[in-house]
Amino acid sequence: MCGRYSASRRPEDLAGIFEIEKWEPEETLAPDYNVAPTKEVYAVLDRPVKDAEDQRPVRQLRRLKWGLVPSWAKTPEGGARMINARAETVHEKPSYRRAFATRRCIMPADGYYEWVTGKQERDLEVEGRKKRPRKQPYFVLPADGSVFAMAGLYEFWRDRTLPDDHPGAWWATCSVITTEAENTPLAVTPAEGPRSLADIHPRMPLMLTPDRWDAWLDPSRTDPDDLRSLLDAPPTGLMRAYPVSTAVSNVRNNGPELLKELAAPEEGTLF
Repeated sequence: MCGRYSASRRPEDLAGIFEIEKWEPEETLAPDYNVAPTKEVYAVLDRPVKDAEDQRPVRQLRRLKWGLVPSWAKTPEGGARMINARAETVHEKPSYRRAFATRRCIMPADGYYEWVTGKQERDLEVEGRKKRPRKQPYFVLPADGSVFAMAGLYEFWRDRTLPDDHPGAWWATCSVITTEAENTPLAVTPAEGPRSLADIHPRMPLMLTPDRWDAWLDPSRTDPDDLRSLLDAPPTGLMRAYPVSTAVSNVRNNGPELLKELAAPEEGTLF
């Protein structure tokens, strides 16, 4: 799954990486090294600019709230739980299928945090059952230091309790697509601890390699069968993972020190 990640790149840098055509400086977010559900995050999307004469899709960098609220929802209360959509079922789940067909985005990150779980706990999570508290946190990132482009979906939800001209009348929300974690060796294999992403957790965010960005963002591609080919896992051997301080477990902690690599897992943790 993906329940926490780091996003520290400046919008100017993201604009160059993703060839952004439009972003508003007043929407700039501060670097966030401990992004948690319900926070505002950056998303890259191709969409016509509202009220523009030219209605061609424009690549934009937008601020969205992490936790998708379907357009048909009566209230936004379930959004905090809808932070992840499974690649295997995203095309058919009522909460996600419309967004999958027409509102896909990329959520740029430095990498994501995951907490190592024991075998019994991993088995329960695979079955969708409740799990016990997590253990040692790891930071997972591209081995070459490039941006982690997470496949995402976005939606718009109208708060009918507010007038049309109210700034909070429309919610723009998003969700990260997850897939099965790789069970092949990491690009950098540690001397101790997990040797594959599957050793850490059974799920991982779906990372889009640059050759898939344009196709994923293209709003003219709406055939679910065609789109499902874009949900294939990326090539193996691109990722590394290292232990970080348990300070990241507290969402109030935030700063680049959370990304500091530990020489070994903290004492008393699983690895």
